[in-house]
Amino acid sequence: MTRTTGRLFLAAALLLPLATACGGAAGADDGNTVTVTVGYQSKTINTVTAGTLLRSLGYFEEELAARGRKDGKTYKVKWQDYATGAPITAQMTTGKIDIGSMGDFPLLINAARGEQLRQPTRLVSVTGYNLRGGLNTVVTKPGSKLRSLADLRGKKVSTSIGSAADGTLIRALEKAGIDPENGVRKLNQQPSVGASALTGGSVDALSQFVAWPGQLAYEGKAEALYDGADLNLPTFHGVTVREEFAEERAGVLDDFLAAQRRATDYVRERPVAAAESVAKETGLPAEAVYLYNGAHGIATFDPALRPELIAALKKDVPILAKAGLVRDADVDVDAFVDPEPLERAAQAPAYPAVTARDARSELWLKGRGSTRTYDTPKKLLAAVAAARKSEVRTAYVPDALTGTLWFADRAVWVADGSDLRAFVTPSHATTYVGRHAGARVVGYADAVELAS
Repeated sequence: MTRTTGRLFLAAALLLPLATACGGAAGADDGNTVTVTVGYQSKTINTVTAGTLLRSLGYFEEELAARGRKDGKTYKVKWQDYATGAPITAQMTTGKIDIGSMGDFPLLINAARGEQLRQPTRLVSVTGYNLRGGLNTVVTKPGSKLRSLADLRGKKVSTSIGSAADGTLIRALEKAGIDPENGVRKLNQQPSVGASALTGGSVDALSQFVAWPGQLAYEGKAEALYDGADLNLPTFHGVTVREEFAEERAGVLDDFLAAQRRATDYVRERPVAAAESVAKETGLPAEAVYLYNGAHGIATFDPALRPELIAALKKDVPILAKAGLVRDADVDVDAFVDPEPLERAAQAPAYPAVTARDARSELWLKGRGSTRTYDTPKKLLAAVAAARKSEVRTAYVPDALTGTLWFADRAVWVADGSDLRAFVTPSHATTYVGRHAGARVVGYADAVELAS
């Protein structure tokens, strides 16, 4: 058995036992009652418009109820929550989940497993995206001596193999001249296990997807080492559906996509309320949810299958194939992407694309249902200085190089003359200081004082 074949066998073996964990057929119809099974990741908050938020709002159930009044059937939704995309794929390939949401790398594995097991799936919409790749971050313990990705050589790094965060780690290591296979000691762990390993000191770094890096940083348990936006390559999460279900229940899929659009409108129009709702459902800090899902958050929510996202997906295939997680022959991105259901269901104009240039500083005061936005980080800090400390819930600033939003009190600050700039990572700050004579790194408290 070759090394690559062995990995493919292992990946399939890891999936198949999960596929037998739940009984009952998805999309089941007993004559008058149709049950639709949706797999989602409640704490992967880049998927909330197809999962956590959508479920709490009840929009899908409302759309199905309207359908039932027309055709006389009763529609029920069965929601199944997972930590990653792999078990969702396992259930889909045995026909036990109809619709699922997951990240770009897991989507490709979903496509490959579907073809291999003759349960083909289709990508029908996007949940959230970041055009530079800022949704994935490598973090270390506070006070770590690691200052850049190059310092990871020979270190223990936790990630979830086959996830979007693993893809970012592979690309970032290669860019830094480190062999992703042998240059670091990579541990394949669930996000929660990896987070515990980081805080417990058994790994040197953690590469994970939204919302783990932000949550750990907010709680003071981690510092950002590498911003995925440095890759300048889009990353996203999306909705996949079993092809058989899409054909047999086209109307139900239309209802799901219509409901997703409504949830997308909600998160864009009421970002604070959406963050509070997701926090209540998941137990995550609302401040960490808003970092990603806020008005100027790292994630942009839009169901559209944008060409730049699909182009990025095609670039992911060789990475997964090299890692032995898929075979090129099993992934035809053009065949996997199916825009027809979204085109059929869409009744509203497309949202404008959001880039790093659109990121703004925000101040969230306690008891407020909206945030205040500022043109510059310095103006934000001046507002923080003017407010009573007890009034400030949290503040956010975009990285001056990548536009990735971060917590103001966790960012690395640089004073450049009378100007103040914020950065997600020490390496970003070092890069800026090296290019601007007289610029210097300052602490957060000093930055606030300079701005006041």
